[in-house]
Amino acid sequence: MEIEIKIPSVGESITEVTLASWTKKDGDTVKQDEVIAEIESDKASFELNAEQAGTLHILAKEGETVKVGSKIATIDTAGAGKAETKATEASKAAEKPIVEAPKATTSAPAPEQPKVQNLAPIAESRDSYAAGTPSPAAEKILDEKNIATTVVQGTGRDGRITKNDAVQAHAPVEKQASAAPSTPVINAPVQNGTRNEHREKMSTLRKTIAKRLVEAKNLTAMLTTFNEVDMTAVMDMRKKYKDIFKDKYGIGLGFMSIFTKAVCEAIKEFPAVNSSIDDTDLVYHDYVDMGIAVSTPRGLVVPVVRNVENMSIADIEKNIADLAGRARDNKLTIEEMTGGTFTITNGGVFGSLMSTPILNAPQSAILGMHNIVERPVALNGQVVIRPMMYLALSYDHRVIDGRESVSFLVKIKQYIEDPMRLILEV
Repeated sequence: MEIEIKIPSVGESITEVTLASWTKKDGDTVKQDEVIAEIESDKASFELNAEQAGTLHILAKEGETVKVGSKIATIDTAGAGKAETKATEASKAAEKPIVEAPKATTSAPAPEQPKVQNLAPIAESRDSYAAGTPSPAAEKILDEKNIATTVVQGTGRDGRITKNDAVQAHAPVEKQASAAPSTPVINAPVQNGTRNEHREKMSTLRKTIAKRLVEAKNLTAMLTTFNEVDMTAVMDMRKKYKDIFKDKYGIGLGFMSIFTKAVCEAIKEFPAVNSSIDDTDLVYHDYVDMGIAVSTPRGLVVPVVRNVENMSIADIEKNIADLAGRARDNKLTIEEMTGGTFTITNGGVFGSLMSTPILNAPQSAILGMHNIVERPVALNGQVVIRPMMYLALSYDHRVIDGRESVSFLVKIKQYIEDPMRLILEV
């Protein structure tokens, strides 16, 4: 019996996907529910499992873009039992000891040596990789990060490199050459050397990101307004209560949850910031679905925390930590990355001092957080050193007026510089 393997539906708006990799080869025997391929949509990657055990026959190539519902392989279930029997017999044969042939003497002709059973090598399965061997998903991630498998410590079975190992891997820092010239060479002629370059096909996720960013720039009247916030009060509060907070809720107290809460409170006064354009209508949302931009090895994704306006700071922290962790492990669902009424992005974790974030259409605004840097500021007629952060609000001027955008950002500044207002909601 032949079973057809087709591309399943992975979301309402997704009509095609990219066949990222086959984890099995054409003609391999597969078990039921075993992962046989990885597919990429414009939002996430998914694993494709074998519906039944049998022999796999591949019809589509790696890197090929295929429509949802297209047949990409078949599984012949007729030979499943025979293949398992042969594999069992080969395994038993490997366990039998090889009979050592008697040594020949010089005084008598060597007796006929007993026939030694020829042990055919057993086909390597996915559960018997040698130490340091990456899974197909891990190998692809390491290739994208340009990291050799020899520098990655595998945590999988028998030392195998898993996808999570590849996601967390970092390229080693190269040592500087010790024989560098002591004095610079001025106007030195260009030396002949290697000038290599290579091409890589853009992933489906990267192509989608590029397309949407261009659309956001071209289809909206995007402007950005800036302000700066003194982080002293919120940092003191975090330092004072972080241990108590963690003991009670089991999660660390970060800045993202506090800014998220401040945004929700500010939206109550300026609802246009949480609205969007639908054709000729302006849609106001009485809820806040907060998108949190997360950087992953495959690109930027924006998981969404639903109804964040009803959550406590502890609940916000738990939801953000869960979504961010699964985003980096490539385990988010389409639903968790769909929608959103407002987005926060934190370039400060990478050291960014100031930037102009691009709108996440069809949303009308996005808040950019940045690096906290101690700077001299004027306070009550005195120059003092304070931990300062620049804030950037990019907004669609078709929906939000300049007065609203500036006032919204000032309101956030007030909440952060006096965090007790968030607790008292004043």
